Amino acid sequence: MSKRPLVLLDVDGVLNPARRHTLRLRHHECVVDGRTYRVLLNARHGPKLTALARDTGAELAWATTWEQHANVEIGPRIGLPELPVIAVNSDPGTRAGEHFKTRHVAEYVAGRPFVWFDDNLGTHDWQYLKDHPGVDEFLLVDVDPRTGLTDRHLTQAREWLAGRATPDLDGAGAASP
Repeated sequence: MSKRPLVLLDVDGVLNPARRHTLRLRHHECVVDGRTYRVLLNARHGPKLTALARDTGAELAWATTWEQHANVEIGPRIGLPELPVIAVNSDPGTRAGEHFKTRHVAEYVAGRPFVWFDDNLGTHDWQYLKDHPGVDEFLLVDVDPRTGLTDRHLTQAREWLAGRATPDLDGAGAASP
């Protein structure tokens, strides 16, 4: 089983901020289950996230209610390849005030360290993940939904991931930082 760290991506509020069109953000129309959604996306996010994953040995994955639709409607528009998807829409309830996606993320990570970019996480999510037996080290990056993902968020993730032990990618053994 891989111990590569994960970088988990939300769409709405993170890659699709709630703001007006700018030079970096472009409007796109996405069709999901017959409904049309207007989203704002920054084409620079894909290469920056790909570089983050490559440089830190991490694996990108979707943690969004868009689920598999993110691979069809979001990823190609910002230059991301098809990514693994965490199914989060099956159980919208909470147990201790955590976001409904948090339990699904805790099950998915299976002991792997992870960074989670989301705009809707808080103390209950942190506590739930900290107490969950299948969760190792993690960093929750709180993204302001008005501005979306910024270089500051990416730097925060890069620095945190750089502080983790190098994953065993080639079978030669893990090195210390």
